[in-house]
Amino acid sequence: MSNSLCCRLCSSDHMNYILENTNQVRCFTDMREVFEAANIAPQDYDWYVSDVEANGALRESLPIGWVRGDVLASFVKAHEVQFEWAVFSAVPKGFRSRPSSEPYADGNPDFWVGEGAMPQLQGALFEIVCWDCSATLLINFPLEAAQSFAAKFPDTRPLVTIPPERSCERPSGSI
Repeated sequence: MSNSLCCRLCSSDHMNYILENTNQVRCFTDMREVFEAANIAPQDYDWYVSDVEANGALRESLPIGWVRGDVLASFVKAHEVQFEWAVFSAVPKGFRSRPSSEPYADGNPDFWVGEGAMPQLQGALFEIVCWDCSATLLINFPLEAAQSFAAKFPDTRPLVTIPPERSCERPSGSI
């Protein structure tokens, strides 16, 4: 990883990142590749999976809602799935809560406007967001995981948000 990229990632207050507009990745929303690049073992967490749209015949077998980490790890290992839209919210193993609303990606302005995106699910440690097959968003991502991800995909950069009072402007470098 270049020193300038490391400094950009290490100095970020909010640990939110985006990978888009690059040829470094074959498929932005292949969770197997995301987990491997970030050096995250899905079985080390439990997950709340929501707002899922995916390709292929596996749509009906996708784990949605509360999913144990070992189940998600097995699914991702066994199936190559491109998620068009999805939110993967990582929580401590055994944690469960009733979501006040489903975490969502499609149409969610909070990634682009405000104080900086935070995990939508109360109690979530971080989120991985599959954005319209064209980007991967890493929300409140652990620094070591972000550095590992950026080492594999150097075009990873901090996710830019704009203040609400300027919300009709589009941040440069955003989708």
